[in-house]
Amino acid sequence: MEICFSSRKLERTCLDYGKSLAQYGRRMAELIVQRINEISAAESVEVMVMHRIGRCHELKGNRKQQYAVDLVHPYRLVFSITGAHPWVACIIGIIDYH
Repeated sequence: MEICFSSRKLERTCLDYGKSLAQYGRRMAELIVQRINEISAAESVEVMVMHRIGRCHELKGNRKQQYAVDLVHPYRLVFSITGAHPWVACIIGIIDYH
């Protein structure tokens, strides 16, 4: 899948290991890089959910039609699939929605 980001700041945080390391620490920065690579390598979000890649799961309630993969507990990398382009995952944020 292709990846887009909801903001330039989020894009820099996710794609620049140094920035994510400074903001979140080593383990979280490593997981952010790993999850971004897993999403970009996946054929579709359905494959990620089916094979539980990164514990990918669809969200409910006010986050309906969004998906999340695990980072360091309680944080998740939340993304959505754009309707017009089902092969594009738009990263919404690094969120503790619990």
